[in-house]
Amino acid sequence: MHLDARDLDNNTIIEGDLCIVGAGAAGISMALDWNKSGKKVILLEGGGFEYDSEIQDLYSGNSTGQKYYPLRSCRLHLFGGTTGHWGGMCAPFDPIDFKIRSWVPDSGWPITLDDLVPFYTKAQNLFELDAYNYEFQYWQEKHPELTPFPLDKNIIWSKMWQFSPPTRFGKTYKETIVKSPNIHLYTYANLTNIIANEEVHDIKQLIVKNHEGRTHKVRAKNYVLACGAIQNARMLLASRGQTKKGIGNDRDLVGRYFMEHLEVKSAQLWLKKSFSTDLYTFDYSTRKPRAELALNESIQEEAGILNGSASLTPLVIAKQQTPLIDLWSNKDPRKSYDRLVANFRKSREKKDTWKDENGNRAFELYTRMEQAPNPNSRIVLSAEKDALGVPRPQLHWELTELDKYSIRKMYHILGEQMGKANVGRIKLEEFLWDENDNSMPDQLGGGWHHMGTTRMSADRNKGVVDANCKVHGISNLFIAGSGCFSTAGAPNPTLTLVALSLRLSDYLKTS
Repeated sequence: MHLDARDLDNNTIIEGDLCIVGAGAAGISMALDWNKSGKKVILLEGGGFEYDSEIQDLYSGNSTGQKYYPLRSCRLHLFGGTTGHWGGMCAPFDPIDFKIRSWVPDSGWPITLDDLVPFYTKAQNLFELDAYNYEFQYWQEKHPELTPFPLDKNIIWSKMWQFSPPTRFGKTYKETIVKSPNIHLYTYANLTNIIANEEVHDIKQLIVKNHEGRTHKVRAKNYVLACGAIQNARMLLASRGQTKKGIGNDRDLVGRYFMEHLEVKSAQLWLKKSFSTDLYTFDYSTRKPRAELALNESIQEEAGILNGSASLTPLVIAKQQTPLIDLWSNKDPRKSYDRLVANFRKSREKKDTWKDENGNRAFELYTRMEQAPNPNSRIVLSAEKDALGVPRPQLHWELTELDKYSIRKMYHILGEQMGKANVGRIKLEEFLWDENDNSMPDQLGGGWHHMGTTRMSADRNKGVVDANCKVHGISNLFIAGSGCFSTAGAPNPTLTLVALSLRLSDYLKTS
């Protein structure tokens, strides 16, 4: 069932068994899991089914520290959420990502990879992917042309990726949600306040508003915030009716440990002779599985570095590519993926561009690495308010010495192994030359992968939610999505955040 909150009488009271705030990947995944359950599920979406610039502006905010994209541009505020411009890259986290690592401050989750595997399998189906199998051998049997570099497997391995079409949740699952007998979708219902009881042990109701001046109250047995890492933290901090610090923030942890993936052009690979690199060169115009070069767990521990990986792009193509979208502006971000696909197809059609005088032996190496957990990297509230009266978010993105060291060290190891195997040589980009320089270049970006801010920990002194994504000290408030990540891992977060949300859904059904 679908209702437009702009058409409801002012001060309508909406009641149900479960209230999910946010209809993006996390929220829609959970709602679908409750379809035909016999329980009344309230699914709140601040926008509508189509892009609306006025609604999108509610996501505007400022940033300080390491240069970052405008907050208005790196999220989508409509039904389907940021799956509307998602690229479709999927891979699970690695076992090491969940472990306490002595060389990575504040690392360690209260769950393991094994705890997520059953839910990764369910998430695969939602993303229209093949079997939940990310072993290289499995895919090589299906695609014999995928040939790895002859490197020491005890040091370097090929981390596999699968590619969703990509699945646009707003289009793919709209009909199922709207026709569901027990899911009640309310569009244009923007959360503006979370109201708890006097002791702040239970949530009593939510206040939602829209630009048409309607205000409504939402009451349920359990509440799930599934608005994304930035917006979830913003709403907890902004809900200060019963506590000056905000809901769930008695330990001053809400908003802290914001993490992104460190994505940057880092080096060039020059092969000694031509080698089939189909395994490592991504092509977004197809759904063929591909791999990135990564370091084994024991090598990460020995080197004292973060988890990361490197992808290859033929240098002649990397030099030809022009910006796909002005990511550093507030322009409409919806077409970024379409432009990405068009760029790749154009490059593929020009067969001669795949070779230069070196016989296609030169490649750009691009890094995707986890950011070290850092409490000073955080979301806070701005003095400015949006059109609905909610303080805007302000991001302070702060990196550490370990971040820069890890990128440099990963390529030192990779270069050493390329040389030992007589495969080729690696040339570092200039920003990595000075080992005493821990600054990052302005061209360092992120994947629009917002993680942390409501991190998971068994100890309420170290995290906002527990192993079941319940806010510490509050009986009926839960957080869904990548904001719960304790560490960022190397892969894109989408597959993992949906798996974690499905695990939360399973917990709520049995609790």
